[in-house]
Amino acid sequence: MSDVAPCPPSERVETLDAARGFALLGILLMNILAFGLPRRAAFDPSIDGVVAGLDWGVFALVELFAEGAMRALFSILFGAGVVIFATGTNAKPARVYFRRQWLLLAFGLVNAFVLLFYGDILVLYALSGMLLYFARDWSPRRLVIVAGVLFAYLAVVYAAVFLLASVEPEQLTAEFQSESAREVEKFRGAYVQAFALNAGDVLETYLELPLVMWDAVAGMLLGMALCKGGVLTGARAPRYYIALAIAGFSAGLAVNGFELAMKTNSGYALPWVWAPFVTYDLGRVPMALGFMALIVLGCARGWFEAARRALAAVGRMALTNYLLQSVIGLLVFHAVGWGLWNELPRHRLYLAVAVEWVVLTAFSVWWLERFRFGPTEWLWRSLTYGRAQPMRK
Repeated sequence: MSDVAPCPPSERVETLDAARGFALLGILLMNILAFGLPRRAAFDPSIDGVVAGLDWGVFALVELFAEGAMRALFSILFGAGVVIFATGTNAKPARVYFRRQWLLLAFGLVNAFVLLFYGDILVLYALSGMLLYFARDWSPRRLVIVAGVLFAYLAVVYAAVFLLASVEPEQLTAEFQSESAREVEKFRGAYVQAFALNAGDVLETYLELPLVMWDAVAGMLLGMALCKGGVLTGARAPRYYIALAIAGFSAGLAVNGFELAMKTNSGYALPWVWAPFVTYDLGRVPMALGFMALIVLGCARGWFEAARRALAAVGRMALTNYLLQSVIGLLVFHAVGWGLWNELPRHRLYLAVAVEWVVLTAFSVWWLERFRFGPTEWLWRSLTYGRAQPMRK
């Protein structure tokens, strides 16, 4: 396989790396809740008694600006990566593409089962990426249309879930109580016990993938269209990105504000906090596009050079940093480490997030000053291309 090789660091698109780093750090705003609080607390603050005060304010800010938006941005960027990897004059062969996806799936299984992270997205992204290969040559228009159809399908699914929660709240509440009891055992017990309980939960989520994976696929298709149209690489005029940012944030904050108000005014009634509402993608996707527009514009204008380069370093080591988030979560919140699960209020969890941001960013910058790839990225590339890649600069 001497005819194919990974893109050298000098040829990477800094805008995409910086946006990926931003999304990767932003995802921790939601993942920290999966690490440090009961699962349902991510959508229902009343689970941990947060209905007013500082902790509620933190919950509201994350709901308005980040929940769902960071995952959407990450999906958009993943789709752009498919275009870069699988199309054009430097397109990699199908065997290399699918080997890469199978390896990503393996990393995801380690993250979900060994590192005990129930909320892993790597398996979902690996499987979705395999489907995307067959859309690599579609036109931007066709990609946007199919993405729109998938988002419409998801709206129907969310509406059905809302109705189900409205009709059978007692049965669902009983299931949640059983789930909560298992969750306590998982975080408070020894690793072997936690592994077994977590494995059962993860396998249940995998059975639901055929129904819910289109969330990621739709975002990736949109990212492919934006990449092919030059939007993600700064090919449009500055006024285009300014308009996109204004429109994205305006629509996103309006929809997210509406959903937050309905959750709060309903007293966090089950239909509003069990699953996303029918308007979910109308809020998170525009927010993601707004953030993306600002990042692309900032890179084109040369704004905040030090911060931009730091985010790009985090983005170039996205897989390593994503797995490190799980390692830190395991050591801090499970009984095998400090055992702080359900012990910290939300505002202290987010202080921990700020510290972790600094650590991951500093580590990424330090590492890439010395090496060509992050440690996990080096392993991924070496296995993908069938030979050890040069590591030191």
